[in-house]
Amino acid sequence: METTKILIGYAVYLPIALFLTFYVSKTLFKNSKVYMLDIFKGREEIANATNKLFETGFYLLNIGFALLIMKITIYENDYRNLIEALSSKIGGFAIYLGIMLFINLYFFFRGKRKAKESQKPNPFAQPI
Repeated sequence: METTKILIGYAVYLPIALFLTFYVSKTLFKNSKVYMLDIFKGREEIANATNKLFETGFYLLNIGFALLIMKITIYENDYRNLIEALSSKIGGFAIYLGIMLFINLYFFFRGKRKAKESQKPNPFAQPI
């Protein structure tokens, strides 16, 4: 009976983890195109390619982490413990996704700042 409950747990956890990953990714990378275009000075091809690479890495890291932490252990054979285990797994994964989202935003803002710095003329540069 415990195996059946663990399989139910996996059947609940995996779709939720995948849905959260895809939702956060689509939201982040749909809205980050503006930053990429600014960073790459309007060069749309390189901005889209870089954004797609970030998105692919985001998927790989987050789906990989979701699979890595998937193990569910139930110490007592009842649904209450299954729900508690699932809430712990899904809550922890949601916190992890939030951290990953903010790390990506940090990189986007940092790239935007660096792009603006490179546009400023250097007052100490020697005229040619």
